[in-house]
Amino acid sequence: MTPMTATNELVQLSAAEMAAKVRGGEVSSRELVDAHLEVIEAAEPSINAFLHVSADEARAQADAFDAKSADEKAGLPELAGVPIAIKDMIVTKGIPTTAASKILEGWVPPYDATVIERLKAAGMPILGKTNLDEFAQGSSTEHSAFGPTRNPWDTDRVPGGSGGGSASAVAAFEAPLALGTDTGGSIRQPGALTGTVGVKPTYGGVSRFGAIAMASSLDQIGPVSRTVLDSALLQEIIGGHDRRDSTSIPEGPRPMAAAAREGLKRDLKGMKVGLVKELSGEGFQPGVQARFDEAVAKLTEMGAEVTEVSCPHFPYALGAYYIIMPSEVSSNLARYDGMRYGLRVMPPDDVPQTAANMMAYTREAGFGDEVKRRIILGTYALSAGYYDAWYGSAQKVRTLIIEDFNKAFETCDVLVSPTSPSTAFKFGEKMDDPLAMYMNDIATIPANLAGMPAMSVPAGLSDDGLPVGFQLIAPQQRDEAMYKPAAALEAALEESWGGPVWQSLKTPWLGE
Repeated sequence: MTPMTATNELVQLSAAEMAAKVRGGEVSSRELVDAHLEVIEAAEPSINAFLHVSADEARAQADAFDAKSADEKAGLPELAGVPIAIKDMIVTKGIPTTAASKILEGWVPPYDATVIERLKAAGMPILGKTNLDEFAQGSSTEHSAFGPTRNPWDTDRVPGGSGGGSASAVAAFEAPLALGTDTGGSIRQPGALTGTVGVKPTYGGVSRFGAIAMASSLDQIGPVSRTVLDSALLQEIIGGHDRRDSTSIPEGPRPMAAAAREGLKRDLKGMKVGLVKELSGEGFQPGVQARFDEAVAKLTEMGAEVTEVSCPHFPYALGAYYIIMPSEVSSNLARYDGMRYGLRVMPPDDVPQTAANMMAYTREAGFGDEVKRRIILGTYALSAGYYDAWYGSAQKVRTLIIEDFNKAFETCDVLVSPTSPSTAFKFGEKMDDPLAMYMNDIATIPANLAGMPAMSVPAGLSDDGLPVGFQLIAPQQRDEAMYKPAAALEAALEESWGGPVWQSLKTPWLGE
């Protein structure tokens, strides 16, 4: 194994820096994989970010990359050879995929998701599958059937959700990059709570083929990283049209990495930034609001023109989302019935051995409380006599939110807000109050309802010493528009902090 001191130095590089060392022959892909597997072994007892570590597969993929000729490597994307972790909501051939649910425990898919195919083609070894709230339903990763993931900043606190595993793995240096899925903030909110960069691309900009469906009109796969440039490079690899996904956008690649590199010059003259009135102020933790205000001031210092904009229907987004999303959950999760794959629980001997009873006992045993709650809510909203009053009305609100965005983007290049109203909360603090838990997504949900690209970048530490996220939202199919100001802000804030926010993170699993 690589000595721990050498491992520390290697795993704390950005993915782009790791890739540069691979291209320069300073380090092999196998050395990168081994270094991260060493950290995973040391960190997992404390963090529980991974549901499955694919050590043998990752080493084999790294060795295959290292064996390629110089000409073969030259034709691969910039991140070639850099390992990555995958949220266990995305299917991986030959590697267990469970959606953190007992109903899929032990299931090994016979095919890869499109994004996995693209990562493999790019020469990026897969370290394993990360933990999440069951079927991506939650805001804290406390709803995993296989135990919660812990926040590396304070292991008594949640890492956010549903993608807390991917965010914690990247924050804890168990992986330089990860993929997540974002339905109402499941990439961005964990990013805010763990001090990582989380990106939700334009809806349809990244193929959903092979992503286990939660709410099909809202789900989107996206990058998790420690720098804005790393997310840009990763999004360019996984993005693009896919004929197997009917919602995939038939357009060419977007220049995300170029925009991020342009942002590093910290010149935002001529850029118009909209401060969303409805997504800050009352209800946001004072330390969160303070870091947000400081970040906005940095944008102004770099030449951006910041103005307040009103999106009057955003306060209704949370209510609309929690009708639309459970309705789609009810429909999508109907397939888990014990008949074709996954868990099967037969009724006891004194109960009629019918297919209906088998399905009922299977779903009772296989689904957790939060999944059952959302199935019940969604089934009710879609039932005869209530469909128009609930689901239909929520879709009308969704249209009004899209119109709010369109109007705001007539005068602004990007919109900004805090990512989450609070920093990471303690385990159990909101488990008995679903509404309080749902409120964590109040700032992230509008972008999902409208299909807009959005990103969370670290904005420093709150007064409690925990990370704060800063959200940027761009117009549909203009993902690159948010990368430039995000990279500029990242660079400006790091200068103020004297380095990246993760330098304040204590990592005993690295021997520090």
